[in-house]
Amino acid sequence: MDDAVLAEGVQASPQVARALEAALTQFLTPVMEWLDTLVDKRLVRTLVASIIALLEWRNRAHGLLLSELGAYICDPAHAPAGTKRLSNLLRSPKWEANGLSLYLWRHATHQLAALETADETPLLIWDTSVLEKPESLASPDLGAVRSSKARRLTHRKPGFYQPPTRPLLVPGWRWIGLLLVGLRGASGPPCVAHMRWWTTRGPRASDQDWEQREILQVCAQTWRRRVLHIWDRGYAGRAWLDLALAFPLRFVVRWPKRYQLLSVRRGVEPVPAWRVAQGLRAWDYRLLWDARRHVQRRTGVLAIPVWRRDDLLRQQPLWLVVARRGQGQEPWYLLTSEPVTTAEQAWHIVYAYARRWQIEWAWRYGKSELALESPRVWSWERRQKFLLLATLAYAFLLSLLRDEAQPMRQWLLGYWCHRTGKRSRAAAAPLYRLRSALSRLWLAYLPSPGYPIPQNSG
Repeated sequence: MDDAVLAEGVQASPQVARALEAALTQFLTPVMEWLDTLVDKRLVRTLVASIIALLEWRNRAHGLLLSELGAYICDPAHAPAGTKRLSNLLRSPKWEANGLSLYLWRHATHQLAALETADETPLLIWDTSVLEKPESLASPDLGAVRSSKARRLTHRKPGFYQPPTRPLLVPGWRWIGLLLVGLRGASGPPCVAHMRWWTTRGPRASDQDWEQREILQVCAQTWRRRVLHIWDRGYAGRAWLDLALAFPLRFVVRWPKRYQLLSVRRGVEPVPAWRVAQGLRAWDYRLLWDARRHVQRRTGVLAIPVWRRDDLLRQQPLWLVVARRGQGQEPWYLLTSEPVTTAEQAWHIVYAYARRWQIEWAWRYGKSELALESPRVWSWERRQKFLLLATLAYAFLLSLLRDEAQPMRQWLLGYWCHRTGKRSRAAAAPLYRLRSALSRLWLAYLPSPGYPIPQNSG
């Protein structure tokens, strides 16, 4: 967008609305070209109109309800027609959800090349979550998932009640996500590499180990050692570690303090990770930003060569990086395949793991803002398509956080989602405000994208 147009202020709204629509169309061009070879071009137009509707309609409880989105695909007077167009797109047997997943992977591959060109360390962040459907029972694809929402609601509140200690299980689906980011925050916004949903019950029942192994194999075959994998404590274990070393891959995994390792300074017997570094002084101290608590913590770091407890011949050395985050905070025990012999290399590993919080923001945004827990689609394949359409909308919003889009982004936030609070103005990535501003702008100046495109019932 030309700066001269943005200088016109709010009068530039029609031009900016059309420019952002063109940016979305350009972002989706590879998907549209692929889909155009499989289905009628009217369904291709419905794809773009559906993602625009997903960005415009902001409602956590009904964000992915077809009958609600129909009024945004077409005008409100033709809402049933818009609902039918979206339904035709989702139920078409001529295309599969895997095509959208492949597009996300290819888009991440281009982002990986850009990070390498910028001499940046690419990080591939893994994590798992769940989609909770506590009020649903009829779908055969629902499995039992641990409710994080119930855990938040049952936090102990002194003077009120004693919450239950057992985890609460509700119907839902499992969720695996991968984000590609650079080590430095200035290297650009995160990029969605892969999203997958699966269940433990019904005709499509699967296993978490199988799902993760399949994704890891694809990563090893396509990207090999070009990325540094970041795993949380849920991935710590002998089986997963053996798989990562067999490919082999570069990785950083947060190791539970009670899990055992072999160390030269502790003899031939394996000891818990906390004992490996016991009594050793930190190599260096720095202030590390706690993204969860939003405070600076004085952190000390050191590293020790270790081996797996079953690697008695000590053929594959690993390094245990310990980040001591101050009194009252549990240290990070980070097991990595990267050689760590200096304090700077140790900080490199600590900073890489600290970037893992990006995917926690992705879970929160998907559930609270994109309403990924609200789809009411019966078929498993149609549900996968629907959730991936919402993921494409999220990926497009992330693309608006690039440095080259800053003038348009600042204009959009200033005129269509103004905030006076210091916290809102200082946000590093105001994705919630950005979608709110984009929704208001398009509702005011962009006609219903799916109307009056002629379409029959087929």
